[in-house]
Amino acid sequence: MATKQAKKTRKPEPEKEEGKHEVNPDLTWEELEKGTRPGDKYVRIHRPYARLLRRLAPDYLLATEKVYEPKDLPGRIWSLLHFIAIGRPLPSAAEIHERLGKAKALAIFASDALSSNAYATEEILLVLVLAGSGALGLSLPIALTISLVLAMVAFSYRQTVQVYTKGGGSYTVAKENLGTLPGLVAAAALLIDYVLTVAVSVAAGTAALTSALPQLYEQRILLSLLFILLITLGNLRGIRESGNIFALPTYFFIFSMAGMILVGLFQATTGNITPSAPQEAIAGSEPLTFFLILRAFSSGSVAMTGTEAIANGVPAFKPPEGKNAAITLFWMAAILATFFVGLTFLAQAYGIVPSETETVVSQLARGIFGEGVPYFMIQASTMLILVLAANTSFAGFPRLASVLALDRFMPHQMSFRGERLAFSRGIVVLAILAGVLIVAFGSSTHALIPLYAVGVFLSFTLSQSGMVVRWWRLRSPGWKRSVLINGSGAVLTGIVLIVVASTKFAGGAWIVILLVPLLVLLFLGISLHYRNVGEQLRPSREAIILNPATVRQKVIVPIADVNQASLRAVTYAKSISDDVIGVHVTDEPQEAEAIRKKWREWEWDTPLVILESPYRSLTPPLLTYIEALQKENPEGFVTVVVPEFIPAHWWENFLHNRSAERLKKAVLSMPNTVVIDVPYQLQR
Repeated sequence: MATKQAKKTRKPEPEKEEGKHEVNPDLTWEELEKGTRPGDKYVRIHRPYARLLRRLAPDYLLATEKVYEPKDLPGRIWSLLHFIAIGRPLPSAAEIHERLGKAKALAIFASDALSSNAYATEEILLVLVLAGSGALGLSLPIALTISLVLAMVAFSYRQTVQVYTKGGGSYTVAKENLGTLPGLVAAAALLIDYVLTVAVSVAAGTAALTSALPQLYEQRILLSLLFILLITLGNLRGIRESGNIFALPTYFFIFSMAGMILVGLFQATTGNITPSAPQEAIAGSEPLTFFLILRAFSSGSVAMTGTEAIANGVPAFKPPEGKNAAITLFWMAAILATFFVGLTFLAQAYGIVPSETETVVSQLARGIFGEGVPYFMIQASTMLILVLAANTSFAGFPRLASVLALDRFMPHQMSFRGERLAFSRGIVVLAILAGVLIVAFGSSTHALIPLYAVGVFLSFTLSQSGMVVRWWRLRSPGWKRSVLINGSGAVLTGIVLIVVASTKFAGGAWIVILLVPLLVLLFLGISLHYRNVGEQLRPSREAIILNPATVRQKVIVPIADVNQASLRAVTYAKSISDDVIGVHVTDEPQEAEAIRKKWREWEWDTPLVILESPYRSLTPPLLTYIEALQKENPEGFVTVVVPEFIPAHWWENFLHNRSAERLKKAVLSMPNTVVIDVPYQLQR
């Protein structure tokens, strides 16, 4: 009875012209059938592609997981290998479940900062020993001073993470409050620092390994590259899974280091220690000057690198993002300062002198535990945390690059989320750049350290200055206290920046100081290109309109955006057929509605089908839709009119996704399918 009622209210279908096949965008067919009793009729609805393309609303289809399954043997083999290495693809809706709790976030975002304990004290001692063994006693006051600066920076960043919960860290804060140029300077400094973090951390981890196993020293470059490859694969599996992988080594380091410091402090307070320093004092090669002390301070300031990582990755936290990020930041700063001061105190108590062949942590562990199992546990945990410290950069670099890409300061490809919802292209780019540095500097921590810390303190200073401007502008309740906190942080980090840049300039910091403006110029050049593209693709009433011909055929036009190029392609499609459909594949429903609104403004008689792709791939859903249209009319042809704009310069092609080329190659392999490219040449 319900079907009869549905039949009564159904509108009559329009009469079809003879010889003309009507396009059915929803891929739904209605068939009038007779009932069991005379005169009974009912409507049967057929959705043969419901397993592949689920109908959510009129002209709105959702591509199911079946669409992405390979259909040939090579594709299945590749899919299996991909599954083993990376894991199963995740839909966009799973993003909220990939967020991190505080415990896993500490393992991912704090590993860089915590790992600096393995070499920060050593860097101080390497400078002070130049003035002789008597100068090593200054290491503890220097470590305490650095810890006070760290406390101020961490306290200041608590303000930032609770206000800017969308990520971007120093770049977002500086851009919004100080202007675009300071924001880009902060972004350039951070990106450089992220690359250096990977190189320094992996090189230091390799040094920890070769300290325990000296026979591997000659293979240090190969080992470092292998570590980078393993971390890259771990991060390509997604942020939550990388947290699962890297959490255990991080907490292994925390408890191992805490145990060593507690045992060392007990031995020091009870007098049960055997200093490892030589009996004769080491003669200094340089006088103990204020500048030498500043150099030691700047070298030890690498202990603060990684502090900003949590501010850059706030969106990765579970809600409430700001509160959870602030708590994790406090944990990180407290553990870092405690370990740093504790290790420096013990190094002084045990008379540790830096060596080219053995790290300070290794000497200290040997002095406390001897050659037993605890020593090797300390070395193993140190090696793991140093290698995995690079994971902080693998979490921060791709996310910052994606923010820059969305603001059109980096290639759009950097904002693409891979099959595991990770910013896979940013991860791969970071791995390649860090690998180049490892090879170029021979996987030497001491050779890379002088390049380190300048970028991070520059971003610290700009971020805190931006927060001061924000509080001053808004004058919200408690703004005076906030100005004092962030202002103090800006002054302190600014002073440290000057000290670090001046003392490390000749040792290699000049490279970073030169690279920052070059990167900013690159960002501005990319932005100019995208602005030119946008201006030339913007729809206008003066657009060239083609006269539609009377040729009738089934035509679809893939629509990425409603612009000059796509409207020109639609107009051309109308000239060859009366049956034209626009198809927009999207992984963002809100964006799709914006596209539909623009479409209605510029196109009145051409239907637009929204094809949602929850796994963020353009080609498989579109090919499935084309196949469905072919099955609807097996004797006919489907013509795909592809809009494509051509950049004015060949090198600008690298700034675009080139999705039109990939689509054309894929469609050409389908039977009874014609591809027409409608180019739109840009002039500048």
